[in-house]
Amino acid sequence: MKTFAAFWAAFWLLMISASLQDALRNPVTHWWEPVLWEGSSALIATNWMLLAIRVRGRYAPYLAKPLRWFGAYLRWLPVVVVTWIAMAYAIRTGVYAMMGLSYQHPGWGFVVVYESVKLTIFTGLWLGVLFGVDSYAQWRVQRHRLLQTQRALAEAQLAQLQGQLRPHFLFNALNTVSALMHTDVARADRLVTTLGDLLRISLRTHGNEMTLLTEELRTLALYAEIMRERFRHRVTLSWQTDDTILSVAVPALLLQPLLENAFKHGVERTTTPVHIEVGARRAGSLLQIVVSNSGTLLAEDQQDGVGLRNCRERLSIIYGAAASLVIRNEGDCVAARIAIPLAGVMP
Repeated sequence: MKTFAAFWAAFWLLMISASLQDALRNPVTHWWEPVLWEGSSALIATNWMLLAIRVRGRYAPYLAKPLRWFGAYLRWLPVVVVTWIAMAYAIRTGVYAMMGLSYQHPGWGFVVVYESVKLTIFTGLWLGVLFGVDSYAQWRVQRHRLLQTQRALAEAQLAQLQGQLRPHFLFNALNTVSALMHTDVARADRLVTTLGDLLRISLRTHGNEMTLLTEELRTLALYAEIMRERFRHRVTLSWQTDDTILSVAVPALLLQPLLENAFKHGVERTTTPVHIEVGARRAGSLLQIVVSNSGTLLAEDQQDGVGLRNCRERLSIIYGAAASLVIRNEGDCVAARIAIPLAGVMP
């Protein structure tokens, strides 16, 4: 409405200026006459417009039906025309009388027809502007409500997806502990301690969709420690991380399914030594994270499991099309590459 008021004021200033310029070229017309003519018109029109703005809430439900909205306002046009002519000409006549002059105007028949046509055009123009302003305002409100609804649904979906991950990786970790319980009690005891640390971090991030990259890597390192105990003699891990990006926020537990896949498909399916590498670096406006493993390569008809589908859905919800997860064979390794915009989540 501030913009509308600014246009309204600018319009009347322009009308007064144009009328004043015409009067300055006419030696018969005094300079104050055009100011009076347009000023009286502006005064009465402003009062009617303020009334129209005041009742606009009553007609807001009709914005989806423009003809009904305009009809609701235009039914008052005859009243506007009569009151406008009566008040405008009364003000002008009174001011002229104060100046010791007589206000000369055409016959009343001509005045009524001329002013009625002019006021109809003028009213239609400014009602159109008001309709545009109100329609835009209502669109913004509806858009805000839609975004709030979408965000609530997205948060609920993210919570569900995140909830799927915790029991999933806990099940795998417990399987590893169970496999060692009857063969190496000391190692199993260390794994239980490590698993406790892992669960403590997991509980700390519960309810938080995002976490710092440094915390995510710490969680991943604990999970890797548990899995390495299971495949102690045939897997090695290395970490290649740019320290300048450790404070970047990433989705919590995003990388665990990728490392799980590296063990499941790269280590379990072969008896040869396997090397797993986890890397994170800045690439322009993107944070790039890669989890790669040697060993068994990706089959052409390989389908995403629960963990990978979960990752893709979470990335899509949080970042839209700005993030990606690509898994492919690269030489003698399988690499899972995630690209996340450093700017953050979608609005």
